[in-house]
Amino acid sequence: MTITIHSSFLPHTDPEASLEFYRDVLGFEVRLDVGYEGMRWITVGPTDQPDTAIVLNPPTALPGLTDEEKETVLDLVAKGTLFGVNLATDDVDAAFERIEARGAEVVQEPTDQPYGVRDCAFRDPAGNMIRLQQSA
Repeated sequence: MTITIHSSFLPHTDPEASLEFYRDVLGFEVRLDVGYEGMRWITVGPTDQPDTAIVLNPPTALPGLTDEEKETVLDLVAKGTLFGVNLATDDVDAAFERIEARGAEVVQEPTDQPYGVRDCAFRDPAGNMIRLQQSA
């Protein structure tokens, strides 16, 4: 039996800005862009990994949320500490330069971490932390 990661979810607060970031800045392909009742779910992923995806979802689409709870969720998303994803590359310095040049918000420049990886970090338009680690 094999278990793999099919998709993970990150909230978006502006579907167009998120689409631009994941497609144009990170270079992911858009696999699905689904609208429903004024909301959008956008599925993106690396072109060479068709079985792995990130679904960008409206953070307040959960059923049963009160208006107060929706405000709380949006406040937490805006702070950028609630959600994130770790990505990998074979050259973190080159990837950092490319992503920074395309206008991404830099959180951390490439750094050798004491736990054995070299990584950097950005925020997507919703505030999600995107860490990029150099793979071995």
